[in-house]
Amino acid sequence: MIDLLDRRAVRVLTTALIFVGVLFFIYRVRETLILFLFALLFAYLFEPVVRRLQPWMRNSRALAILIVYILLFFILTMTGLLFGPRIFSEGQKLGQSLPSLYERVASGNIAFLIGNKHGWSYETSSRLQVFLASHQEQIVSVISRSGAKVASLLTNVGWIVIIPILGVFFLKDKHAFRVSLQNLVADPTKREFLSRMIVDVDTMLSQFVRAQLLLAVISGIVYTLALSLLRVPYAFVLGAVGGLLEFIPLAGPAAAAVGIIGICFGLNYPHILWVILFLGAWRVVQDYVISPRLLGSKVELHPLLTIFGILAGGELAGVIGIYLSVPLIATLKIIVTRWRAYSAAAALGTDPEPVVSLHQ
Repeated sequence: MIDLLDRRAVRVLTTALIFVGVLFFIYRVRETLILFLFALLFAYLFEPVVRRLQPWMRNSRALAILIVYILLFFILTMTGLLFGPRIFSEGQKLGQSLPSLYERVASGNIAFLIGNKHGWSYETSSRLQVFLASHQEQIVSVISRSGAKVASLLTNVGWIVIIPILGVFFLKDKHAFRVSLQNLVADPTKREFLSRMIVDVDTMLSQFVRAQLLLAVISGIVYTLALSLLRVPYAFVLGAVGGLLEFIPLAGPAAAAVGIIGICFGLNYPHILWVILFLGAWRVVQDYVISPRLLGSKVELHPLLTIFGILAGGELAGVIGIYLSVPLIATLKIIVTRWRAYSAAAALGTDPEPVVSLHQ
């Protein structure tokens, strides 16, 4: 009996050590894993187009991928030629005005500029100036942290070239990867469980990536049009940044709203209230009309779970971790849901249902 307990304790300890070792390995190579995850998401973005083109290319998947990449290059080039000069020009001017803008806000002197423009009394402007000056350290700290995060993100700019290259391999051999993964499991029932789980994850990732791209494009257009109509300075560059931040769930739109309001405040823009109303209305439309329709039920997560994932992802991998947190949590949810269905079916001696609701 003692030998049996000893052997069981050794197995448990060995399993725990292996698990800790795997977690440590994942942590050490997290940047490489994140790079491959982005390449996988990139491949999911263009998989439907490649699949549709393939029959027209004599069923050559490689030729279909080549055509897709040529079309992508053409679209990006035309978009850059149409909007790039305006965005670059506004970005350059905004960058030149940021130091003086930062000085006015940090010192509190902007309070008198705003007060004079809106007819405030000297006492009101003075109170605002004292408030801003007394919180100068907090303002400087927030700006410094934001700058550090942007700088950290820019260190991965080389990924723009690497991700499409890796994406070619995922696009070309996606089916082979799936078959190889399923063949690792010998038991037919477990292989069926794995196959159904892969189908669910595949559907979820496809919906997530395409929805995020559409949300970013729609948001960029809406931001640019609305801010231009409101005559907000640097509307094109603010709209482009707002659209890009839409890729970061929850935190991205909030950062875009804070940034736009902050720029308007710092530049002494006279109609900040209208900008705030627009941002609030657009957030409601995004969260309750557009996003649910684009994302579908496969990616729905409880808000608390989303917030936890975003915070944890930010701690582990910064902005990139924030973006990847939602698809990773949704994948874990699918695995748990499928495993529960598999375990229940195994206990009853029946086959799992082909489709399992993710709302259970």
